[in-house]
Amino acid sequence: MGSAVPLNLNDPRIFAGYDPRSVERGIRYAAEGRVELIDMGDDWASGDVAGTRSTPYQVELDWRQTSRGISIKDDCTCPLGGSCKHAVALIVEIARSAPLTTPPSPRTQTTGPAQRAQDMLFSDPGRGRQPAHQPSRQPARPSWRTALHGIDEDDADSSVGLPMALQFAINAPAPTRSDASPAPQLTVRPLRLSKKGKWIKSGCTWREVTSGYAWDLQDVDETHLAALQALAAPCRDLSYSTGGGPVVMDRLGPGVWRGLRRAQEVGVALLDENGDPVVLSDVEARVAVDMTTMDDGAVSLTTGFALGDQTPPDSPPFTVGTPPHGLFTFSLRRLELIPLDRQVPAALAPLLGRAPLEVPADDVDEFLDYFHPNLSRVARVGSSDGSVTIATPVLDRFVAQIDHVAVDVAHLRWGVRYRRGQRSRVFPMRSFNTAGRDLDAEAALLADLELPTDLMADLVDHAGHPRDLRTHGTDTITLLTQVAPWLTERDQVDVEIRGDAPQLRKAEHDPLISLGVSDGAGSAGADAANTDWFDLSVQVSIDGEPVEFAQLFRALALDEPVLVLPSGTWMSLDRPELDRLRILIEEAQGLVDHDGEGAIRINPFQVDFWQELTSLGVVQSQSQRWVDNVERMQSLTAPEHVDPSPGLAATLRPYQQEGLDWLVFLQRNGLGGILADDMGLGKTLQTLAMFLDVLDRQPTARFLVVAPTSVVSNWHREADHFAPGVAVATISQTAARRGCDLATAIGDARVVVTSYALFRLEFEQYQALDWDALILDEAQFVKNHKGKTYQCVRRLDVATKLAITGTPIENSLMDLWSLLSIAAPGLYPDPKSFSTVYRKPIESGNAPELLATLRRRVAPLMRRRTKDEVLTELPPKVEQIIDVELSPKHARIYQTQLQRQRKKVLGLMGDVRKHRFEIFKSLTLLRQLSLDPGLVDDDDADVGSAKLDRLVEDLTQVVAEGHRALVFSTFTRYLSKVKTRLDDAGIDYAYLDGHTRKRQEAIDAFKDGDVPVFVISLKAGGFGLNLTEADYCFVLDPWWNPAAETQAVDRAHRIGQENTVVVYRYVSVGTIEEKVMELKARKAALFSSVMDADEALSGALGEDDIRALIDLG
Repeated sequence: MGSAVPLNLNDPRIFAGYDPRSVERGIRYAAEGRVELIDMGDDWASGDVAGTRSTPYQVELDWRQTSRGISIKDDCTCPLGGSCKHAVALIVEIARSAPLTTPPSPRTQTTGPAQRAQDMLFSDPGRGRQPAHQPSRQPARPSWRTALHGIDEDDADSSVGLPMALQFAINAPAPTRSDASPAPQLTVRPLRLSKKGKWIKSGCTWREVTSGYAWDLQDVDETHLAALQALAAPCRDLSYSTGGGPVVMDRLGPGVWRGLRRAQEVGVALLDENGDPVVLSDVEARVAVDMTTMDDGAVSLTTGFALGDQTPPDSPPFTVGTPPHGLFTFSLRRLELIPLDRQVPAALAPLLGRAPLEVPADDVDEFLDYFHPNLSRVARVGSSDGSVTIATPVLDRFVAQIDHVAVDVAHLRWGVRYRRGQRSRVFPMRSFNTAGRDLDAEAALLADLELPTDLMADLVDHAGHPRDLRTHGTDTITLLTQVAPWLTERDQVDVEIRGDAPQLRKAEHDPLISLGVSDGAGSAGADAANTDWFDLSVQVSIDGEPVEFAQLFRALALDEPVLVLPSGTWMSLDRPELDRLRILIEEAQGLVDHDGEGAIRINPFQVDFWQELTSLGVVQSQSQRWVDNVERMQSLTAPEHVDPSPGLAATLRPYQQEGLDWLVFLQRNGLGGILADDMGLGKTLQTLAMFLDVLDRQPTARFLVVAPTSVVSNWHREADHFAPGVAVATISQTAARRGCDLATAIGDARVVVTSYALFRLEFEQYQALDWDALILDEAQFVKNHKGKTYQCVRRLDVATKLAITGTPIENSLMDLWSLLSIAAPGLYPDPKSFSTVYRKPIESGNAPELLATLRRRVAPLMRRRTKDEVLTELPPKVEQIIDVELSPKHARIYQTQLQRQRKKVLGLMGDVRKHRFEIFKSLTLLRQLSLDPGLVDDDDADVGSAKLDRLVEDLTQVVAEGHRALVFSTFTRYLSKVKTRLDDAGIDYAYLDGHTRKRQEAIDAFKDGDVPVFVISLKAGGFGLNLTEADYCFVLDPWWNPAAETQAVDRAHRIGQENTVVVYRYVSVGTIEEKVMELKARKAALFSSVMDADEALSGALGEDDIRALIDLG
């Protein structure tokens, strides 16, 4: 920092950067003690200066000595930001705080602002000398003057400045094409008083006034300036180029009159071009309409203005604004400004200053009824010569105006009728325009009004007042046939019904429903015989008038209470037969085929649907082919008895004989079906018996059996055992491996057995051959209707397709749809529609009645018997759940991983479909961890598995007692640990999973009694095994698909079993396995409800199931 540079008031350049007015005021501020010096250095200082606001302004100064004198830079928090009176005041205060100096001699004294500051500095006896200022970082305490300055209302800074004025001038616009004689305009501009006492416009344009920072306006009266700024506020562009000259008063808007009044009150002069005062009228003018009757009875309307209750202005006025909101007149060198009491309505403005408007004699009453009340709201209407007299309208009564715009649509509008002599007018009850109305009388009349809200609640609003309405359907009927007569009878309201719509009439007779079935357009002769679809027609008539079916169905679907015909005839739709018709048609439209025009089509498999329809109406026509189909399908419920073929090496049980009768009927009629008998009831035997019956009649018939790979060899063995005279070919390799095409490999075989995979790979070769029936064993393998195998099965050209499965429903009703779409194509053609109509309502539990409908529809095409029903001699199956407690260390590991996976799954629940793989990965990890932590992390392999400990303990006892056992698990890695523990315990076993190459050897080892235990993966053991030698089953980990477990366990509990079968299900306590057991129970209910009983349903594994499994709440 350099040497100290004192601020010397002797320096004539010390105030060179400040205007004289700021210097004068700053010196006065310092003299009044408004400055508080906060801190100071050698060449800088800061302080607070009390101005006109409640808090002081903060000022900072920096200065330096130059060759030309002192140079000062300042910064202030006032609106100017610096170079202001507050900075001058701080400069003076700094000079006063400097060490005492000798006053300059008269020869060196100056006569400018600096001298005046010096005079103040050394002549203030009250202040005295100030000691030398020492730089300090602590702020000084405010002086009493600074602290109390804000309450001094006579502050010198609020002294009145130079006055301002507004100058008005009359301008004559140039003619235009649209207006050859434009009316004069009034312009206005601001003026200021110069120091010489003259009104001047230099430096005082609208641009300077509105900008707020013009130098020439620093000295003007602040209240005058504020008033002019408020006046110009509506024209924001005046701050720019357009604000340099006078402004047409029209641009300042209707608020200009309030602004002028305020400006006049604070002292702003109103002047004309000659400097004479302009008069601002204290009385507001109003539009005046004078009515006079002419000789021919017409009424002449003259539009002008009146001052209050006085006569019109002495001289013709000119208007201000568009539409006008004020006037100006000029007479005897006096300009007068007159505000209007309200802005002239735009519709009335064109009449001002024009020739009188004539109302013909024939229209006078209309004018007085409809136009005079509204005109009176905005103008003073009278008759100067008394030739027009107006009677006051008198309230008569309320009016209900009903416009019957369509047969089932009406508009109700409420009105109020007033009478004027012999004439009347109806005003809308709900209107903001109340001119010509007596609201008090209306309120009294309304208080006594009664309305039939019990018939139509919407007649009144929340306050109980009549409400305008637009009605449809039943509301229109109620309004016209009940409400209107009720109002007429009470005689409180005039009811006016208008419109050309037909009069409403209630139907006298019940509706007549007529049905018909035809072969469809273009179906004739041989072509018709090959067509699977028929056209269904449904016709309804009411009192002999035909009803458009689309209209009826729409009304039924929308649950409309009535149907209104074009003739005006209406009928209540609250009829059981119509409600049932709606349900059936809705089902048909959602499930069966449609032609391009929307007509309903029906398939031969939908006979049950047809029978329900015929119970509602009269069958007018049926094609013979449809009659034949109906008779044939009805026979499915009780097919004829078929004697088993002599070639069948077995005696059929009664239920198996019924199954044979049904299968033979399907084949003879070219129909398909689903054989869904419980596992172990001999579905394969029944199917082989059907083969033999066909072969006895058609020795060249050929059947294709498609089965899981693990079951293919079993089919061959069963055929050799029960039908030894039938040639069977097993296709277990592709053409490349077997070295010949399919036809060569089959040869003369009558039964061909292959796997689903090989069938899909060589589909074209299978398609090229003739087949009498297609058998799908374990048909749940084709439940994915989007898969390639499913598509191949659908495409194979064969009349009879038989689906064999003990579990037609594993997860969802869509599993059943897949099988039906194969066995009975056309019953439910579209999976999306089936899902909408049946799956979602049934699985959600919201439509239990649909469950009965679905079971009734599919019953003829499905046969299912359970072991409890038909095998009374079968030993019981005892099932027990064994709770297994985890070790403390195992439990801690599980809980840690549970919290981690729960957080992960919760973040994925927003889109289950998108993140399904990751979610199931987490669920599978928790299932594995419930068994053995070593399955998840090799580092935890030494923790052990409580289930394995329990299994070895139980098996040791079971084997010692001479029993034989099956052990199932979903995870082959866990089964490896099972094998290790059995080896350690010295228990012999056979092993089977999906990768076992010598499958039959493992099966034979157990069946022949070589080993007492058979360890099997759940998937590999679910199909094609007959293991009745076992009487104990151990299920080590539960799976949420109950069908998979049931299939596995029923390998032992089936025909041929002589002992009670005991099933142990191990469940780890406090783990996801407990949730799996709950979910499995719900899914079992889904299967039994559709196939066996009408119990509550649960859907497939969805979002709620996932949340429950992982305790997401």
